[in-house]
Amino acid sequence: MARVREFDTETAVDAAMNAFRRKGYEGTSVQDLVDATGVGRGSLYAAFGSKEGLYLAAMDRYRERYALPLVELLHGGAPARELLREVMLATVDGIVRDGGRQACLIVGATTERVSHDADVAAHVRSTTTSLEDALRDVIAEAQEDGLLSSARDPRDLARFLLVTMQGLKVMGGVNPDRASLMAAAEAALSVLG
Repeated sequence: MARVREFDTETAVDAAMNAFRRKGYEGTSVQDLVDATGVGRGSLYAAFGSKEGLYLAAMDRYRERYALPLVELLHGGAPARELLREVMLATVDGIVRDGGRQACLIVGATTERVSHDADVAAHVRSTTTSLEDALRDVIAEAQEDGLLSSARDPRDLARFLLVTMQGLKVMGGVNPDRASLMAAAEAALSVLG
């Protein structure tokens, strides 16, 4: 007879996600995950198969918690300029609120795992593509309506904004100074014309 799982999987994934954000994949030991989740090593392996299985579950949770709400916001229909500024402002506010304690899981996965882990690379690509597509849709619609300059390709502008957002997260880990980060965000927004 199979044993009934004696812990809340969702809570364990949340705790693991935060552990990975603090220390990265390589820096987070299985013991760190046991300590963070309060779940025994054997139970973690039974539920997720491996440290990497738990990491992929944490990446899925990160996407659900941070990327998908942003995609929904972008599809919300607000005026493009205000919407794009709100997205950049939310990025900066999140960085400042965190104060450099936890890294973006997408940035961490990209620097640590993407080059040699196809599953992680697929997770990162899926998340960034969904964000890029949502940004592109907002920009293209605003260009069609004459609200943004159509001098640049909307896909190129979407990639530029996404690169800026991820770059802000990297630099915010070095110095989460709101004024500096907002100056960079405003400079990026000015490119939209």
